[in-house]
Amino acid sequence: GMLALYGVDAADVVESVNIAIGGRVAGQVFDGDRRFDIVVRLPEAKRQQASTLAELPILLPSDGDENAAFPPVLPLGELAAVVQTEGPFQVSRENSKRRVVAQCNVRGRDLAGFVSEVRERVNSDVKLPAGAWLDWGGQFENLTAARQRLAIVVPACFALIFLLLHAAFGAVRPALLVFTAVPLALTGGVAALWLRGLPFSISAAVGFIALSGVAVLNGLVLVTFINQLREQGRPLEEAIREGALTRLRPVLMTALVAS
Repeated sequence: GMLALYGVDAADVVESVNIAIGGRVAGQVFDGDRRFDIVVRLPEAKRQQASTLAELPILLPSDGDENAAFPPVLPLGELAAVVQTEGPFQVSRENSKRRVVAQCNVRGRDLAGFVSEVRERVNSDVKLPAGAWLDWGGQFENLTAARQRLAIVVPACFALIFLLLHAAFGAVRPALLVFTAVPLALTGGVAALWLRGLPFSISAAVGFIALSGVAVLNGLVLVTFINQLREQGRPLEEAIREGALTRLRPVLMTALVAS
């Protein structure tokens, strides 16, 4: 190209254009204790015209030869084509790679379902160029990380609850009997979300954990009282009936307050 013919480095040309448009600090002016930068650049009217930039003088390497065949400077228009086009206002980079961010706010539906639908449409309708890829971040990234943590925390909580029940009763059977209240309580929670039209979220998952604790507590109160009646010599059916009626109010109060 013309740059190679004249021995001009492309970086030097870009730097000259940057100085003409963006400016460069050439010195400072002192006014008492204050300092002001002296910025050199083209006037604003000329910065907006491609024809003016085409006349921008570019210094040529002369290697100290005063009798060089080329003049010491040439207009930019003789070294490169100066055209005005639209381009990105800002070029963002992450890990030394260019990045373009598309943002949106999700309302009226669950975030995971929205991202899943968008992924399917992008995979079917959009063909990415070589070397490009998509990352889904923002709140969805936080949701994914929270789900991964909950995948460990929730089973650990249930296991701990069962171990505590086993330690309280000293046997597996009554512990399992109380623990059966957990899936029944979760079923009610799922039904409540469905009736309200609410999506399953991290807040709902935390609420399910708390609901499991309340269900276990109510079951523990009821079974403990029934066992006390059995130790007093009451028949099993009578102990269950009396225990359920006697502990109905505290169990309901606990459940209603928790809900």
